[in-house]
Amino acid sequence: MNSPAPMAVTPQVLAATLADAAQAASVAAAAAGHGVRLAVEGPVPADAAALADAVAAELECRAVPVARARAQEFLRARSLRLEHGPDDPDAFFDGWYDLAALRREVLDPLGPDGSQQWLPGLRDPDSDRPLRLPRRAAPPGTVAVVDGMFLARWDVADAVDLLVHLDVTEAARVRRVDPGERARVLPAWQRYLDWYDVAAAAAFVVRYDRPAHPALVQRLSAPASRPRR
Repeated sequence: MNSPAPMAVTPQVLAATLADAAQAASVAAAAAGHGVRLAVEGPVPADAAALADAVAAELECRAVPVARARAQEFLRARSLRLEHGPDDPDAFFDGWYDLAALRREVLDPLGPDGSQQWLPGLRDPDSDRPLRLPRRAAPPGTVAVVDGMFLARWDVADAVDLLVHLDVTEAARVRRVDPGERARVLPAWQRYLDWYDVAAAAAFVVRYDRPAHPALVQRLSAPASRPRR
């Protein structure tokens, strides 16, 4: 089936639309005794986090249980991240985010056959110290709302039920990514787009050059992404 043309929406309508999909999936998941995993990814971490927060708030207003996990709290230790310097795009792509821990502590527990016991975060991004948070119990039908980068990678894609990909043009990336982060983020994000058919893996693709004026592309089904190599 061909995808519909991009549709301009307000940020509020976008959050509600994503919450609609998550809520519908939550009903089926609750009947099966597990949760739903929704992830928002994009090249500007603050944009992905803000949209994830908006979706989580919308779900909570509908009395849908939410497990909100933030990528910044699943960073590896600073000594490991900076082993090759702050500007290395390969190190950023391969080793800054602990996607294995995100999967182990949030995504897998809330999926089919999961324990329904999840951990909100591992490390304080400012102090670089372990958070030492207790695990939380999630009732069936809980929607895990996660933000991050590189979430269609082969090692995590099959643990995400609804992937929201923020599609940002190259020019807008240069404009919106923090100048101090461009040297590592821009090449790493392009590598990700080159290696993975992210749009095909996503349940939703959102044109996000201007977060105040998003445009939505909705897909009815989304196969797990595979590297293009």
